[in-house]
Amino acid sequence: MTVRGGGIAALRVAGLVALGLAAAWFMPRAGGQTGVDGGGPSVAYELRFPEPEHRWMEVAVTAAGLPPAPLSMRMSTASPGRYARHDFAKNVFEVRAFDGAGNILAPVRSAMARWDVAGHDGTVRFVYRVYGDRVDGTYLAIDDSHAHLNMPAALMWGSGLEQRPATVRFEPPPDSGWRVATQLYPSDDPFVYTAPNLPYLLDSPAELSRFAERSFTVADPADAGHRPVFRIAMHHGGGDRELDRYAQDVERIVREMVRVFGEFPRFETGRYTFIADYLPAASGDAMEHRNSTVLSAPATLRAQRRRLLGSVSHEFFHVWNVERIRPRSLEPFDFEDVNPSGELWLAEGFTNYYGALILQRAGLAALPETLARFASAIDTVERGPGRRFRSAADMSRLAPFTDAARAIDRTNWGNFFISYYTWGETLGLGLDLLLRTRAADGIGRAATLDDYMQLLWQRFGRGGATVPGVVDRPYTAADARAALGDLTGDETFAAEFFDRYVDGREVIDFAPLLEYAGLVLRPRTPGRGWLGAPALRFERGGARVVAPVPFGTPLYDAGVARDDLVVAIDGRSLSSSAELDRLLRDLGDRGQVTVRYERRGAPMTASLAVVADPARELVSLEQLGRRPTPAQSRFRAAWLGSRMP
Repeated sequence: MTVRGGGIAALRVAGLVALGLAAAWFMPRAGGQTGVDGGGPSVAYELRFPEPEHRWMEVAVTAAGLPPAPLSMRMSTASPGRYARHDFAKNVFEVRAFDGAGNILAPVRSAMARWDVAGHDGTVRFVYRVYGDRVDGTYLAIDDSHAHLNMPAALMWGSGLEQRPATVRFEPPPDSGWRVATQLYPSDDPFVYTAPNLPYLLDSPAELSRFAERSFTVADPADAGHRPVFRIAMHHGGGDRELDRYAQDVERIVREMVRVFGEFPRFETGRYTFIADYLPAASGDAMEHRNSTVLSAPATLRAQRRRLLGSVSHEFFHVWNVERIRPRSLEPFDFEDVNPSGELWLAEGFTNYYGALILQRAGLAALPETLARFASAIDTVERGPGRRFRSAADMSRLAPFTDAARAIDRTNWGNFFISYYTWGETLGLGLDLLLRTRAADGIGRAATLDDYMQLLWQRFGRGGATVPGVVDRPYTAADARAALGDLTGDETFAAEFFDRYVDGREVIDFAPLLEYAGLVLRPRTPGRGWLGAPALRFERGGARVVAPVPFGTPLYDAGVARDDLVVAIDGRSLSSSAELDRLLRDLGDRGQVTVRYERRGAPMTASLAVVADPARELVSLEQLGRRPTPAQSRFRAAWLGSRMP
């Protein structure tokens, strides 16, 4: 089932109406106002944390003005920003239900993530507890220091009520000192918030803790009177000095990134919130939302501030790309099923490219660091065996199998799959360079990838949300292709780019394009041999192959497979990674040697064709002791330099 948003309502606590249940916790605090087209009073949520040290919270959902039919309460199995299935209902326990008079009802679990409530009097108060112990962008985490809430993992909802507005009351533990950070609409009460519809509610994470806070405003380049507020709410173990430096860097990212699109979106509440949990127990993750992002890592600002900024840059680019410039395949978002999309190479991959590019433009990354990042992406795609079987668009459609999805059976994804993040990053890099080199050579209209993103913004993102949380004009792959043709005035160029590199399996020839910027793509370890770089575990007697051997590599062609124990190559035993490294340096690309290995204890021998290491690196002419030409310097500055006036 898919759900669409409904009416917009500016709800206030003073408008909530008590319905008179017996026990205080089961007393509804909602009834309230009716949405513009929601068809009924707002749905009221109350979140309590009576025993946070045991990592659960209690949620009460009150819905009034219901038809006589049973109410079907649902728990999401998908979360905005994720594409795979996540069975959040597994953490729900102790489910109860009451009618408007306080009478006990009997909810029936009709499916794994559905509870049906019959026999009500037009009002249902549905109460449950939910466990959460993972700090990231997808799940729920509660302890005595905070509550970190991704709403699909926390809040159940009534089928048929998706268009109604909602109120959310947080009740922190007594004397906890917790405050609330969220993109939900605020009210006069700092613990009561509203949402205009279910899509916006479920897309609104929240952090309750004694978080540290910083904020800044940035004038819109297109409208100096538009000055959105950017709030940083951080739960971490560092000090004020580290947070101040982090906030300054985040502001640099925001100021640089808005120059790509030329303007900010109109954030529904007038502000954007960075929710960051940098804690020892956190998992490394980042997740975009319409007017906020969640950032988590088992890291400290003092030690890893610069590395953490990469996630900030990536997620903030999503403000435009995916949250508003949104593929039709993801709109409306289905909260009860996986969400496959063939456009993730653009939605996620181009975002990956700009995440790195903006750090470079903002002066938050050194040039060698940025070049190493681009070289790694190019190398991964060029040498990835998965390109034999699928295109970048095909890889995008596989996200439900790979995007934090879980499986217990052994797979061969290393040979079948290349991340749409990485492949899309090379497509963004390649298209940017193709457009810029065409302009340098006087071919067609002068354009860059910034211009392309601005065009997509104007056509599909700008002003495209008459209902908060719902994109009015999502795009298709055909739309993206047509936009490229219109930008360049060359439909043949656009068709070739999509046919060869997006829907086809070819790789852009980067070396001549990078030369325009005085950059050289060259072998990373010349003279070193290469066997295929399988994952190895060194143990007594040799090196155990612990993952599928990549297709087409020397070890694969020799017949060596996963779980085999490689005993010796060219008569030399493999006792450690250092020994293997020395062996490869000595072998070079000398051709055929003998490999001895064991399979399930049986000794085997094969001929192994050692080849030169195909890995490449990207370096500047300056690193080679040479000076770029004035034209190369201008090209590089126009591409990698700041856009700030």
